[in-house]
Amino acid sequence: MAATVSSKLLSLLGTFDSRHRRQTLSSIARRSGLPISTTHRLLAELDAWGAVRRLESGEYVIGRRIWRLGLLAAGEVDLSRVAEPFLHDIHAATRAVVHLAIREGTEVLYLDRVSGHASVPIVSSTGSRLPLHSTGVGKVLLAHAPADVQEDVLLHHLTRVTAYTVTEPGRMRAQLHRIRRDGYAQTFEEMTLGACSVAVPVEVDGQVVAALGIVVPDLRNIRGRLVAALQVAARGIGRTLDPGFHPPEIGPGAERA
Repeated sequence: MAATVSSKLLSLLGTFDSRHRRQTLSSIARRSGLPISTTHRLLAELDAWGAVRRLESGEYVIGRRIWRLGLLAAGEVDLSRVAEPFLHDIHAATRAVVHLAIREGTEVLYLDRVSGHASVPIVSSTGSRLPLHSTGVGKVLLAHAPADVQEDVLLHHLTRVTAYTVTEPGRMRAQLHRIRRDGYAQTFEEMTLGACSVAVPVEVDGQVVAALGIVVPDLRNIRGRLVAALQVAARGIGRTLDPGFHPPEIGPGAERA
């Protein structure tokens, strides 16, 4: 039976995954099994609608409209809606950049961000993904991730982002242990020079479902105050979410025993 137009469009979108975030026309055609001419025509339609975006390099990436549709998934919507007032409360008290994030495979996915007024270089944005090992919220999520996810990151994903990024598996294991013990994570210019962060887990019925973090120029003399503020907000979010809440997970470690 001949493939329908909708099935062809879905096959094009299905070629994108965590290892194929940027693809050339030929790569998409090859992975979808469609002719180059058909792929080019359908990608133009997807680009016009906002499902994909063509970069100046000629490569294609998933478009923001797909991200906005993804936020309609019940888990992320409930989490973002419940967390929003708490994020704004933290921002009002600290004037710092505040993040809400979940784990997506071996990366951290930023669900929401409230911008601060301090002069801090920020590379995250709502909908963006960054490494787990070099971000505050990411380290929290990694510390509470399934063992197979932790091993995958420790063995294959400890890439150096700045001169201060922790890339030694043994040192990262020790950090993850401290995060579970102390209840918070911190970074010092590990993702961006001039930016430090602190983050805490958001728990529902003892299950870590998200991470809440703050980015500032310097943690000295204020770390304790920031951790306390984050923990109060995280408890508030966890109590407000329905019992048994769990956001949809994508990628390695999604299945729970």
